[in-house]
Amino acid sequence: MLHHHHFLLITYPAQGHINPALQFSKQLINLGFHVTLSTTLHMHRRMSNKPTLPGLSYTPFSDGYDSGFKPTADTDYARYMSELKRHSSDFITDLIVFNAEKGHPFTCIVYTPILCWVAEAARAFHLPAALLWVQPATVFDIYYYYFHGYGDYIKDKTKEKESSCSIELPGLPYLLAPNDLPSVLVSSLSSSLNSLILPMFEEQFHELNLNNKETKSIVLVNTFEALEPEALRAVDNFNMISIGPLIPSDASHGGDIFQPSNDYIEWLDSKPDLSVVYVSFGSFCVLSKIQMEEIARALLDSGYSFIWVIREKEKKGEEAQKEELKEEEEELMSCIEELKKRGKIVKWCSQVEVLSHASLGCFVTHCGWNSTIESLVSGVPVVAFPQWTDQKTNAKLIEDVWKIGVRVDHVVNEEGVVKAEDIRKCLEVVMGSGEKGEELRRNAKEWKSLAREAVKEGGSSHNNLRAFLYDIDV
Repeated sequence: MLHHHHFLLITYPAQGHINPALQFSKQLINLGFHVTLSTTLHMHRRMSNKPTLPGLSYTPFSDGYDSGFKPTADTDYARYMSELKRHSSDFITDLIVFNAEKGHPFTCIVYTPILCWVAEAARAFHLPAALLWVQPATVFDIYYYYFHGYGDYIKDKTKEKESSCSIELPGLPYLLAPNDLPSVLVSSLSSSLNSLILPMFEEQFHELNLNNKETKSIVLVNTFEALEPEALRAVDNFNMISIGPLIPSDASHGGDIFQPSNDYIEWLDSKPDLSVVYVSFGSFCVLSKIQMEEIARALLDSGYSFIWVIREKEKKGEEAQKEELKEEEEELMSCIEELKKRGKIVKWCSQVEVLSHASLGCFVTHCGWNSTIESLVSGVPVVAFPQWTDQKTNAKLIEDVWKIGVRVDHVVNEEGVVKAEDIRKCLEVVMGSGEKGEELRRNAKEWKSLAREAVKEGGSSHNNLRAFLYDIDV
């Protein structure tokens, strides 16, 4: 019999962390437990449709940037992370003590990546802790091996000029090219921001190793057994448990940090089945004007209907807005009016709602893990347009392992831009009636079925979650 758990779930302030944390919270609540979900005050305020469920409470904390963190240089992130750690460490300690004194103690703490100090607090109070890994298990494995004996091997391989260079890691049944690795591991993409991120992941594994002295550290992974069977077993040192896909079952409780537009569904309803291309690069990625122009030209030349999410810049003070108005006019795509006539441009939308629409035939995505797994669950094939972090690895899995899409970044020019003609060709492959397009749609449909089976009662992820809960009862 499961005890009545009270979970404290701390999430890094980014939508790629918050969304799966919300869905995990809902799973726990459905099993009769209470969850206190906490992220920064700024992100908490921005969430437009927070679930209001019995057993779910929100306790946001200040990170010192309650109006939002607006970096002017990569080095600003070091200062931000220092402030985030200082503020949230004090908050977590006080919250644990307060709840214990009030007779509602936490029985387990779950946290998303790079918040290592949360695990430190759990250990100090002798509370069970688990890392909620919000990227694929494959990416976890790559980072693990990089910090456990394979760092020099990977560095040497990424310096090789040959495109045929391959990287082999224990337990992974496929070879990786340098272009398939998380961007922070590739020396040619190094920057002051990457040099900050990499030590954070190293500290993450150091903390997991510390917690590993008595029992294996628990890593809850937003994936499912059929999707990454080998990757979930490639690392013996930790107890990797697949509990995904952690995505909303409908559009009502997604936790979006932007308010969706309100007329795109009517537009989609007017289109034939499998006829629309959906383009979105997530809540963080910013493309250059040159690359935006190439995407626009590809969409127009392809002749397909499309819905394209182009985010509005965050509002600032009146004077700053006047200055930005000139910049925005200069940055505006030359064919914006033609785009508006031929397709649908929105500032934001419910991605789950769009991907599940019958008119959708293809998703042009940056391959963030939330977007990748949402496309899998919706059965929508992909044009993979990865940018950084885990997205290159996700694109590798999409094209070569799961075979539900094609990558455009194989043909990046000297300026780092994919030309319109190459994007259009990828669109025609995925949307077309040829053998390749049929194969991609067939595979996407099969993964949709497997993903949904995993979270049903008796499915692999459902059973794994219950086993995890029993284990922390012991």
